[in-house]
Amino acid sequence: MKNYLTLTLAIFFVSTLQLEAQKNFKEFNVIGVSGGLTLYDINTDDFTTTSRESYMLGFQMRGNVYNNFDMIYGISFYDTKIGISASSTPVGGNKEVLDYNMQSAQVSVLWGYKVIREHLSVEAGPILNVNGKLTLKDTPFENYIVDGYTTVRAIDLEDVSKVNFHLAAGLTAGFRNFRIFGQYQYGVTNVLNKLNSQNLENSNFKGNSSLLTVGVTAYF
Repeated sequence: MKNYLTLTLAIFFVSTLQLEAQKNFKEFNVIGVSGGLTLYDINTDDFTTTSRESYMLGFQMRGNVYNNFDMIYGISFYDTKIGISASSTPVGGNKEVLDYNMQSAQVSVLWGYKVIREHLSVEAGPILNVNGKLTLKDTPFENYIVDGYTTVRAIDLEDVSKVNFHLAAGLTAGFRNFRIFGQYQYGVTNVLNKLNSQNLENSNFKGNSSLLTVGVTAYF
């Protein structure tokens, strides 16, 4: 419930900003719908990870602020996947790359600079990410031991931190009503921090999300 409350407050905050922007910026009137493919990983020294592909869907409002600068307020929904290596026994067991899935909602506030007006922009800004569990999809292997440990099971990694902050940067190119985009997000908070309260073999888990998205946006 705390996570949903946080997301609700964030959405309310962004909506308020949008209303204020509409009052102050004459051209703040373009609404977009985005869809794309994602490549997710966790930068960590604690596990052996493999990036996986998935998808996203988002909604945004874009408008002029001053000269070649604009702002983009967005709400997006991500389905991300990652592989983590584990073995049937700590030493000499059968090795597997186990698949995990994590769903999240994001609220973003990005600044954009129009390199070529309405055709090419660079964008950057902060993102609030609220996610669910890092759910193990390969459930028959839930008791496999994570590589590098003797007692940490694959199922033990599910309860990661639910609220994280990312920094994003990217490019959009195309036309006024249709653009392709590429965006990279880096998690500045420790997505594995909640594991440190579970009395596992390692009490200093640290990892930062890495998320690459490529997709298209249609504006109305």
